[in-house]
Amino acid sequence: MKPRRPSLRTLLAATAIGLATLGHATAADDEVTMFKDPNCGCCGKWAEHMRANGFKVKEVATSEMGAIKRTAGVPQPLGSCHTAKVGGYVVEGHVPAADVKRMLADKPAITGISAPGMPMGSPGMEGPYPADRYDVVSFDAQGKTAVFASH
Repeated sequence: MKPRRPSLRTLLAATAIGLATLGHATAADDEVTMFKDPNCGCCGKWAEHMRANGFKVKEVATSEMGAIKRTAGVPQPLGSCHTAKVGGYVVEGHVPAADVKRMLADKPAITGISAPGMPMGSPGMEGPYPADRYDVVSFDAQGKTAVFASH
């Protein structure tokens, strides 16, 4: 007996189920919760950059940024204007989405990554001025840091 070929309808249904399952497996990695000062404008621009790169971003305005950073384990020298959580990691400041995606894919044993300060030309800090060269730095709970990416 000759095996039957699946119909186009069956193939499309199987593909939809596969894609739905894949989406559930990675959904937590694309959900970003960003804490920002209510008076900061560049934080919203970083959130737009993340959304344009496939992330879902929830913006939480708070005047308690110091406490947020301490609780998240961000070393003071690596601080920036906003603190985000995604996929179990901390993202501090204007980190490019590509670096966040790499961190989520590689799953390094770190607390998070930071673009310390507010580097000109980083996502959310674009403008008519020349872009700064800057490093994105990884950090862990023991205070160990390393360059994660250079821009």
